[in-house]
Amino acid sequence: MEVIDRIATALSTTLLDVLPIVVVLIGFQLVALRRRPPNPRRMAIGFAYAVVGLALFLVGLEEALFPLGRAMAGQLSALAFAVQASPGWRDFAWIYLFAAAIGFATTIAEPSLIAVSLKAGEVSGGAIDPWGLRIAVAVGVASGVALGCFRIVTGTPLPFYIIAGYAVVIVQTMVAPRAIVPLAYDTGGVTTSTVTVPLVTALGLGLAASIPGRSPLIDGFGLIAFASLFPMITVMGYAQWSAWRARVAARKRKEMARKEMTLKEDRQ
Repeated sequence: MEVIDRIATALSTTLLDVLPIVVVLIGFQLVALRRRPPNPRRMAIGFAYAVVGLALFLVGLEEALFPLGRAMAGQLSALAFAVQASPGWRDFAWIYLFAAAIGFATTIAEPSLIAVSLKAGEVSGGAIDPWGLRIAVAVGVASGVALGCFRIVTGTPLPFYIIAGYAVVIVQTMVAPRAIVPLAYDTGGVTTSTVTVPLVTALGLGLAASIPGRSPLIDGFGLIAFASLFPMITVMGYAQWSAWRARVAARKRKEMARKEMTLKEDRQ
């Protein structure tokens, strides 16, 4: 009965949250465009699917994902304190590894990133590999979440990391291929979506609660900032690396062509 009550509450809350979106869309359709919405039956069914899916997802967060993230952070932190009473930052290696793994896995499964990568591949005519883009973003999230956990363990101020990270982004923006810069900025935003945020937030709160002297409110939050920042760095870095490989390949082709021309001239 308790689970049913939670699902019912989540359904009503989600319906109220999604209703303004529907009102805006239908309102502009009727008032601005003055046209009847196309396929109203399909829209109503899709709206019902969205409400039910979001409600079940919210219940799943409360029942499984948030408790799992907190429990894993607490158990992995306990390993460090089992070795010595006052562990150093090196003793939390399992935390960093788990943070990187969960950041990578959740990003690969992120629906919004899948949609963006597929559209980027279509618009670019195949020049951007969707899987390559997803892996580049996932590596960025994994690196950022692991570094964010290191910040929580050491207790160092968050602004130092964010300022340094955005300094790197600014430099990369000036030297990276122009076509990839807007996409890199967007990939930083799509990581803060349905799958990544709950687990990463739960990990940060659980880790901050497990370490003496850390405040979940002050130290537990901030991991999402890392998860949004580092994909911009890795995506632009991936583009720079791809451009460098293309230049090297072009240079080799020119050298091969020059050698072939020299050989032909010598034969003649």
